[in-house]
Amino acid sequence: MLACACVTFHCVEVSAQVADQPYADMLAPRLQSATRNPPRFQKFDRPAPTELAALETFTLASGVGKTGFNSTNNRKKKSKSKLKSLAYAQVLGAYVTDAVVFGAPGAPPVQIGPIRKKPKAHGEPDDPYAPLGIHVGSFNLFPAVELIGGYDSNPGHEPGGPAAALFTVAPELRAQSNWSRHEVKVDLRGSYNWYIPDETPGLSRPYVNGKVDGRIDVAGDMRVDVSGRVLISTDNPGSPNLQAGLAKLPIYVVGGGTIGLGERFNRFDLSIKGDIERTVYQQSTLTDGSTASNDDRNYDQYGGVLRGGYEASPGLAPFAEIAVDTRVHDLSTDFSGYQRNSNGVRGMVGAKFELTRLITGEAALGYTQRVYEDPRLPNISAPVGSASLLYDVDALTKVKLIAASVVGESTIPGVSGVLYRDIGLQIDHSFRYWLVGTLKLGFGVDDYVGSDRIDNRYTVAVGLTYKLNRCAQVRGEFRQNWLRSTVTGVDYNESVFLLGLRFQR
Repeated sequence: MLACACVTFHCVEVSAQVADQPYADMLAPRLQSATRNPPRFQKFDRPAPTELAALETFTLASGVGKTGFNSTNNRKKKSKSKLKSLAYAQVLGAYVTDAVVFGAPGAPPVQIGPIRKKPKAHGEPDDPYAPLGIHVGSFNLFPAVELIGGYDSNPGHEPGGPAAALFTVAPELRAQSNWSRHEVKVDLRGSYNWYIPDETPGLSRPYVNGKVDGRIDVAGDMRVDVSGRVLISTDNPGSPNLQAGLAKLPIYVVGGGTIGLGERFNRFDLSIKGDIERTVYQQSTLTDGSTASNDDRNYDQYGGVLRGGYEASPGLAPFAEIAVDTRVHDLSTDFSGYQRNSNGVRGMVGAKFELTRLITGEAALGYTQRVYEDPRLPNISAPVGSASLLYDVDALTKVKLIAASVVGESTIPGVSGVLYRDIGLQIDHSFRYWLVGTLKLGFGVDDYVGSDRIDNRYTVAVGLTYKLNRCAQVRGEFRQNWLRSTVTGVDYNESVFLLGLRFQR
């Protein structure tokens, strides 16, 4: 088993309102939103470099040609212009088809194409730098661990907060079944962050996120979808949902599962799912040594989703869905005297699409409403949207766009909930297959419904990834975060530098 290394800059949260997000790539911008369904940038695999097909030349009609029968029995010399054109095409990645490349002035043009990929061995990944994994029974396992270190100018997310060094250990495990029928996918990720010095409240904390997705093929086009998930995290430092006088951030655990039934009727796909989730907070430890209960934050959520889609064409599949849920807290009244049980409904219409294999993804628009049991808490009604788009500009440049809207809980008196809206843009450019530069831009708005507080979050990051081999990568990133609020005394700036080692198989 090959050992691997990777240096990584950790992306620190922009906002102070919500916890770390699941399935976070260390170099991906962590957009702020509720932890239920946070937006995130997915990793994507780059295609393996293709090989040039046999080259053909165009010859001049006059004079002695460079092709045909050679009766001198002398070895023919290759054209220097042809070699230069071939090298030029290889630098570009050789992703053009039926193109004509011109060499030195006066030399004949060289035709390239059609270009075909080199046949792959069975099970060989497209990305020449992708991990091969471990084959265990009928599963492929992809274990990894990252050792990260760096500097955070304001880990407490407060105006003029002190700086600290950051060290993180982040193991992960992905697994994929290899069955002819049915499917199971596992994604487990965790980390522990140490800050030095660790100011009050203590910022060092764990993070665990796991998800298991399964599909059972019943008969014909009918399937049963099953999934389970767990999240262990904390609120972000500086969050208005935290109590005053904390010695350390309280940990919460979210566990849930989904089961659903789906069937495809020719081009029409219909599915229905039921979901249950439990959120539990530990007690808060205060600076005077006492503890404070968080039982009023514990709640159960029950919900269901009905979705129908139609494949209008091979590259376009519009859909519509409606989701309902109810949240029931352990205590009928929180410690501020508010009844926070609520019912929510969300309707969305959108489409999955694949346009000329260059633009792929899914986008949807809709409306959500959440009604609270306490008449003093205003209901939340607002348009929402989501998007996840990938644009292959060319063989070397990829653009990702992601957007999401989520309604989160709040403990602030008079505030019913928080409407999080996020949008992020990521551009990856391969200077070489083993050297990738990244630019990330993010913007988010947190609207505290029931108060005048609105937080605007901005983030800009640049990074560089150096791929040593399938098991070793070196990464670096600088990130700048800003929060600007309508409430005075909470604006902050944050600069983050992080490095790390990644071992993967």
